[in-house]
Amino acid sequence: MTEGEKTRLIAWSHELRTVHGRLREALRVTREALDDGEGAAPATRDLLLFCHGFCTALTAHHEGEDRELFPAIAAAHPELRGTLRNLEQDHSMIDHLLNGLQGAVERGAPAAELDQHLEGVAALMENHFRYEERQLLTVLETLVLDTDPHDVLGPL
Repeated sequence: MTEGEKTRLIAWSHELRTVHGRLREALRVTREALDDGEGAAPATRDLLLFCHGFCTALTAHHEGEDRELFPAIAAAHPELRGTLRNLEQDHSMIDHLLNGLQGAVERGAPAAELDQHLEGVAALMENHFRYEERQLLTVLETLVLDTDPHDVLGPL
């Protein structure tokens, strides 16, 4: 195996950690936009923008995993199919929470309600990311998947 091939194999674990870090940062910025809007109408343009960007990025990340990454892992590691199902269920629950958050932002919900939505998304997202990293990083170090990382893990 050449050094370039080894780098490509290990890159999937690195790519996943990098995207998770960027999504955590996007959530932090979204929460700051909510905090900055306290006292004013909570659905400020900044909050709408950050929420839309965060929700879109997280959704694209999970759709790419479901479409590209998880089938490749299942084919190479059939023993992980149960884990992958659990992760896909998390994706569905997070999507439901994101829809609730987006609806609350669009209707100008009070800051306390928006904070509850963000807290729910943050808790489930963090739990999901940690579980996914524990279960898949080692597998990703040897996964052969010749696809653009943005197609697999989203645009971040």
